[in-house]
Amino acid sequence: MLNRAAIAALIPHAGRMCLLDEVLSYTPVEAICASHSHLLADHPLRRDGQLSALHLIEYAAQAAAVHGALTASADAPREAGLLAAVRGVELAVSRLDDLPDSLHLCVRRVAANPQGRIYRFEARAGERLIGSGSLVIIVER
Repeated sequence: MLNRAAIAALIPHAGRMCLLDEVLSYTPVEAICASHSHLLADHPLRRDGQLSALHLIEYAAQAAAVHGALTASADAPREAGLLAAVRGVELAVSRLDDLPDSLHLCVRRVAANPQGRIYRFEARAGERLIGSGSLVIIVER
């Protein structure tokens, strides 16, 4: 549905820090995004040649940012969001760089008000659930 260039135009993450490759689908409450950037040897978050599964939080935050941009009113001023809290994160893997499948991130907005949003996320590699949790996004005006 949207490619990497279109995603980069919607979120503040530029260059290699734009981690998502595609938006596969979205609705008013959910977005499903895909990425294979976890396999890149020059991934900007790799340390000592490895990419920690903790970075699924950044992937999910970017998916939430894309969802927010895609569902914003066309006549509303663009809002900047800040990741304020992460809750209930469960990781089934320790690393991402050794997963051969594309990552699929599903973010679902479970609450919203003018001050912010709460998203629940699930990350999969192929059919395998590799992580989940909740993100609290504060909206800057």
